[in-house]
Amino acid sequence: MIKLSVVIITFNEEKNIERCLTSVKEIADDIVVLDSYSKDNTKSICLKHNANFFEHAFDGHIEQKNRAITFAKYPHVLSLDADEALSPELLNSIKEIKLNFNKQGYYINRLTNYCGHWVKHCGWYPDKKLRLWDSRLGQWTGINPHDKYEMFEGDTKTGFIKGDILHYSYYTLNDHYKQVEYFTNISAKAYIDKGKSAPFFKLIVNPIAKFIHHYFITLGFLDGLAGYRISKISAYATYLKYLKIRKLKKTN
Repeated sequence: MIKLSVVIITFNEEKNIERCLTSVKEIADDIVVLDSYSKDNTKSICLKHNANFFEHAFDGHIEQKNRAITFAKYPHVLSLDADEALSPELLNSIKEIKLNFNKQGYYINRLTNYCGHWVKHCGWYPDKKLRLWDSRLGQWTGINPHDKYEMFEGDTKTGFIKGDILHYSYYTLNDHYKQVEYFTNISAKAYIDKGKSAPFFKLIVNPIAKFIHHYFITLGFLDGLAGYRISKISAYATYLKYLKIRKLKKTN
């Protein structure tokens, strides 16, 4: 049986972190939390659950997640966000995988709770994530804040695990709008840093395309009011990202 490190990054997550830590206790041989100097009770909650708690200034989701792995005791890692937890089915699946870890990594579906509603459409489910892996064979990549884990040799030796990562994303609409503001700031800067531009037509076409994709193509309307709100705010986020890119481009 392999030993498994569970690795989490945090910042002011007192609302979520206990649920996350409680859900992994049966499968974690090591719990690592890398915090960005939280101002709330995140640290005390983590220490109460015997997590190995470290602190480092936040310099990007990708950078922080790769850094967190370096604190893990074991190479086999399950990576979670603080607002995530394991479903009972996923917990049992990981117990079985620990007995026979014969892939580079494993994909897991993520099911999101949006203001009390479990979202099954809008392109949000199944939100397949590569979250369980041998950390010697891959790394976090992508464009902040949209990180993704990639194996060095591609996905030819990956598997899939039954069960869901339960993602408690937004408790209120205000939470969603706050994250849109935060993420679009990061995205716009990351795009500028990579030399990407935002032609004017993207300001108009891409938000409309985003709404159509979420609400109609991926059947967001079947999620009722939640599906409409997700589609509308996703379209707004797309508009805001390109607007901020254009403003930064002019400033630079």
